[in-house]
Amino acid sequence: MKVKILMVCLGNICRSPLAEGILKSKLDAQKYTVESCGTSNYHIGSKPDIRSIEVARHHGIDISNQRAAQFTKSHFKTYDHIYVMDSSNYKDVIDLADNKQEIDKVLLILDELKTGNSLDVPDPYYGGEQGFEDVFQMLDQACDQIASKLNN
Repeated sequence: MKVKILMVCLGNICRSPLAEGILKSKLDAQKYTVESCGTSNYHIGSKPDIRSIEVARHHGIDISNQRAAQFTKSHFKTYDHIYVMDSSNYKDVIDLADNKQEIDKVLLILDELKTGNSLDVPDPYYGGEQGFEDVFQMLDQACDQIASKLNN
C-alpha cells in the first residue's frame, strides 16, 4: 500500500504545487503518492501560478498538469502525512480535525529542517520571481529531509 502525502497552502497555486512536484521528484512513485491542495476555495480547478510552473521547470520539474483543490475533512482519512506551508494553514487544517491522530498527521513543512524554530514558507504570490526561487530552495531542502526520512 502506498504512503500518501499531502502538501497544503492557502490557494494551491504557488507553494503547495511546488512542494508536491519537488517531493514527487525525490520519491519512488510505486511507493508514494504526493498531492496538494489549499485551505481556500479561491483557485479550485486552476493551474499553478505561471511563476511556480516556470521555477519548477527551471529545476527540471513539470507541475503544469496540476489543478488546485480545496482541503476537506476527508483528507485526514486519505493521507498519512499532511505538510502545511505556514502557521495560518496549520491552524486552518487542524481546526477541521476530529481527533489527536488527525492532528498528529499535520506538520509545518519547514519543521523538517530541524532549526529549532517553527518557520513559515513565505507566500511569493505578491512578490517577484526571486521570491518563487527562494521558496523553491526552501521547499527543496525540506523535501530532501522528508525523502530521506521516508526512505529509511
